[in-house]
Amino acid sequence: MLLLAVFVGFEVISKVPTTLHTPLMSATNAIHGIVLAGAIVIVAALAGVTHGPLLTTLSVAAVTLGAINVFGGFAVTERMLQMFRRKGDGK
Repeated sequence: MLLLAVFVGFEVISKVPTTLHTPLMSATNAIHGIVLAGAIVIVAALAGVTHGPLLTTLSVAAVTLGAINVFGGFAVTERMLQMFRRKGDGK
């Protein structure tokens, strides 16, 4: 199943024109932000229930890695958008 998902993902992304990569990245980063918000809610719900330290550690690690992915993705998208700005534009 994983190999099929990798193949389909590669085929879909390879068909995207170069000019649409940055907006596509922004959209997927927004979706990842929603997923991250849901993960934070789940971790907060798990905090009230007694679970083993392994589950708590894995939950916190998942939220941390998700946050790095979201913020890093937005930073990369912003950097790519700067490449398309003209020299005289305000920012």
